[in-house]
Amino acid sequence: MTAAQSPGTGPSAPGPSAEGGGATGTRTSRARSLRLTSLRLRLVLVFGLVALTAAVTASGIAYWLNREAVLTRAQDAVLRDFEQEMQSRAGVLPGEPTQDDLQRAADLMSDSSQHFSVLLISAAPDGRVITAGPDMLDTFTLDDVPRSLREAVNREQKLTAANSAPYHLYWQRTVDEGGTPYLVAGAKVAGGPTGYMLKSLEPEAKDLNSLAWSLGIATALALVGSALLAQAAATTVLRPVHRLGIAARRLGEGKLDTRLQVSGTDELAELSRTFNRTAAALEQRVAEMSSRDEASRRFVADMSHELRTPLTAITAVTEVLEEELDAETGGIDPMIEPAVRLVVSETRRLGDLVENLMEVTRFDAGTARLVLDDVDIADQITACVDARAWLDAVELDAERGVTARLDPRRLDVILANLIGNALKHGGSPVRVAVRVEDAPDAVLAPHESGERAERVADADADAEGEAAEEAAAAARKVLVVQVRDHGPGIPEEVLPHVFDRFYKASASRPRSEGSGLGLSIALENAHIHGGDITAANSPDGGAVFTLRLPLDASSVTEEAGAERPTGGKQGAKQRQRSGR
Repeated sequence: MTAAQSPGTGPSAPGPSAEGGGATGTRTSRARSLRLTSLRLRLVLVFGLVALTAAVTASGIAYWLNREAVLTRAQDAVLRDFEQEMQSRAGVLPGEPTQDDLQRAADLMSDSSQHFSVLLISAAPDGRVITAGPDMLDTFTLDDVPRSLREAVNREQKLTAANSAPYHLYWQRTVDEGGTPYLVAGAKVAGGPTGYMLKSLEPEAKDLNSLAWSLGIATALALVGSALLAQAAATTVLRPVHRLGIAARRLGEGKLDTRLQVSGTDELAELSRTFNRTAAALEQRVAEMSSRDEASRRFVADMSHELRTPLTAITAVTEVLEEELDAETGGIDPMIEPAVRLVVSETRRLGDLVENLMEVTRFDAGTARLVLDDVDIADQITACVDARAWLDAVELDAERGVTARLDPRRLDVILANLIGNALKHGGSPVRVAVRVEDAPDAVLAPHESGERAERVADADADAEGEAAEEAAAAARKVLVVQVRDHGPGIPEEVLPHVFDRFYKASASRPRSEGSGLGLSIALENAHIHGGDITAANSPDGGAVFTLRLPLDASSVTEEAGAERPTGGKQGAKQRQRSGR
């Protein structure tokens, strides 16, 4: 007998289970929807995936190799013992053995070192089939042997030079209903009985299960170890990156002397050195620009201050010339009258320019301060319009009794610039509308909107009784002044630049003779109050400038550390001392 495996009778590998496919798809889609923004988390996940892949691959290879080795070793030992028993026990039986002969041979074969169950089948003289096996034949019967294995065992082979035996040993691994693995083998003695063997592989299966658990535990430990190593590596790598991020934020906050301590020669150390070099170059560049900017501001301030003395003398002369122009008798030679009028107008324009430059210099230097007083808005607008002889060209829509705590001089500058700009570049009549409304954060200046809630809370906590209610109401209200003209409006490409310094849209402002600083100064005065000015075009035609100021700018002066006169004579005296 020659050992051989029956074709097509080997155990088939189990296919991949479809169980859990839906859950896996759900987990995959959920994982894809997550946005991993943490570099530390991504490093740990990458380390973990690499370690898990390596551990699972190594464990799978080790399990497969050990499984094959264990099963092959047990299988070879059993088949070798069964083949020897068939030759020594079943091969010596008579051609027509009796039931007792078969049973005795089966018992002896079962007592071998491998302790397998044996089933012997032979034909009796009367043609009956004699079966001998374990004491309890229901533990191992012919039905337990696969049909393909029985057919292979009973198939007689042709004798050739390469094949000296008509029958061969065949085997197959099977699993019973309880999941216990078995090894089934069969062989036939030429002219004698047919024998089948059943051997349980449960001990080997238990050993393989223990090996699988050990490999699983080793994989889990490897995964935990890789996570710890990834955490340590991430900490080592990300600590310099974290310090670099903090330094970059400090640099962005204006702390240009920020530097990093550099140690090592790796890429992160080189990045830190690059950051230090960049910060040093930026600090030097900003220092140079600040120095030049300071020099420019000082030059403008000094130039404006120096111009005031000769300009005062020139103004006095031009006033005399203007009186001569208006004199009923004598007067000036008509030939030089146009030149005199030009000198008078340009001198006034030069005086306005010098005053505007000095005001801009104060804003740039941060020395501009508010001198607050209680202002009746309707009276303030009327006084502004009356002082400039604009009463016939301006329509006022404002209720009496609307008061606000603002700087009257700066409010006058704002109104004069907005109304004068509308009259000069728009069209009469110019309509000025005043209202008071709730102040959403969006209508305040950027630096004001984030602190409005704190001012409201402070007003409620610091004031008492009626004063507390008035302070809270003032903190929640905003003064809105709209100045609208009836001109052609402002071109869309000009709108973003109307508040830029020295900006003149000559194509749309052909009669412009100003310095280009009026609207810029108006906007700065609004900002210093904690408000803002916006420009837009009305759907009905004409440009609309909207001024928004808090009803009470006291909190702004408190934050700036400015003096806050109470108004009346005391406020007038302080405004005179301030020279503004």
